[in-house]
Amino acid sequence: MFDDKINPSENQTENQPTSPVFETVPVDQQVSQPPSDLNPEEIAADVSSPEEVTSAPPPDIPFDEPPTVYHENKGKFFIIAGTIVFFVLILFFLIKILFKKGTSVSQAITLKYWGLWEDKEVIEPLIAQYQSKNKNITIEYEKKSPQEYRERLIARSQNGQGPDIFRFHNTWVPQIKEVIAALPSTIMTNEEFEKTFYPIHQKDLKIDNNYVGIPLTIDGLVLVYNDNLFKKAGITSAPTNWNEAIDYASRLSVKDKNGNLITSGIAIGTASNIEHFSDIFGLFLLQNGGDLKKLDQEVAAGALESYRKFAEDPKSSFWDATMPNSITAFIQEKLVMTIVPSWEIINIKTANPDIKIKVIPVPAVPGGKPLSIASYWVEGVSRYSKNQMEAWKFIKYLAEKDNMTKLYENQAKVRLFGEPYSRVDLASTLAQNEYAGPVIQQAKYFVSIPIISRTYDNGLNDEIVRYIENAINATIQGTSYSEALKTAQQGISQIFTRYKIE
Repeated sequence: MFDDKINPSENQTENQPTSPVFETVPVDQQVSQPPSDLNPEEIAADVSSPEEVTSAPPPDIPFDEPPTVYHENKGKFFIIAGTIVFFVLILFFLIKILFKKGTSVSQAITLKYWGLWEDKEVIEPLIAQYQSKNKNITIEYEKKSPQEYRERLIARSQNGQGPDIFRFHNTWVPQIKEVIAALPSTIMTNEEFEKTFYPIHQKDLKIDNNYVGIPLTIDGLVLVYNDNLFKKAGITSAPTNWNEAIDYASRLSVKDKNGNLITSGIAIGTASNIEHFSDIFGLFLLQNGGDLKKLDQEVAAGALESYRKFAEDPKSSFWDATMPNSITAFIQEKLVMTIVPSWEIINIKTANPDIKIKVIPVPAVPGGKPLSIASYWVEGVSRYSKNQMEAWKFIKYLAEKDNMTKLYENQAKVRLFGEPYSRVDLASTLAQNEYAGPVIQQAKYFVSIPIISRTYDNGLNDEIVRYIENAINATIQGTSYSEALKTAQQGISQIFTRYKIE
């Protein structure tokens, strides 16, 4: 795949209390109160001059009451006041400390991030930028091998050794329900998600009423053709529907005197030597009104027949089993048109930088609605993570408009182009891009189906792909289209039951 494929407030923690907790601080001393019928001010006002005191007879003092010492009461007043001030200050500092603990980030957090396809140099600048704004956060990114990735993700997550953040394919949701966490509404509400991303994201990434991932990209099938070979054949416009595509394929195919293909017009019809054959069959199935869960229906058999016709008749076919792998054939300019996800363009141009290509949306059924097959990757959070909120905050940060454009720019520095944007509000910035533009043009019309090649899931997709491959090969051996698909249907139904897909 590629290479082989919120803004959170500073110093905030996920457990921040909404208000400080005040505690009562006990006073160690019992405060003595002056007699209720006397106070220093009243006594001071009645004191006579020294001369009057000397000449006047002493006042009568009852023997059962001790004389009041006014300066001691005054001293106690200051002691009491000082004690109160002291304890108020202590209380103030205690409250301040408690409040600080509740609002500031004091705990260091490390987030493990498992990626696919992207080298560290692509994602590291954004990680560094995020860490500079969140001093207590450390993000450890690791690019994983796609082989057995899904199995390792589940096993290690369940034993406490998995990542906090991980990448997964849009068709994997039924397979990873046990480890994937729901996107909290405090990070992104459903309404915000639906305003930000495409309808296919909304359909693929929802369990019950919760979204379970944030997509950073959108991708799916496009048609790529050799512009030089088009011009040599006198073709100046791209095909927009299947009638035109078939006509062009007929004009572009070249055979030797023995009827052997030298140059193929389009790679459709077999399974053994066509990259993404299952995706293409899925396209035919959906465009013909079929359903992967109902392969025993006539429309499904019709889709398989249409697919096979491109390679079935030795005299008029545009592809056959003698041709090399379709990507290899296209690179060698022995194939004029091929249907692939956009990332495959990078492999083609890397292998043959001089090849002149054009990229367009896949052909539509004449008079039918535009439709293509989605295949993209998503960032999710493990339900076993102890720092789910912080993990979601980082993913949302990556999905912000400015950061998504920075990510694309970083990708475009190391390859032909970056991953097409998942944000609807960024569509216009790629609409004219010669490679990613056609993906964006189809983004509103993508449909997901678990028939995608090279997701390396060793499960839902890979198992269904094998059943479709067997069905195509069976028809080559003479089995009818309907019978071949009925056999496939039996196995695929068991897979849907295992993954609880209704």
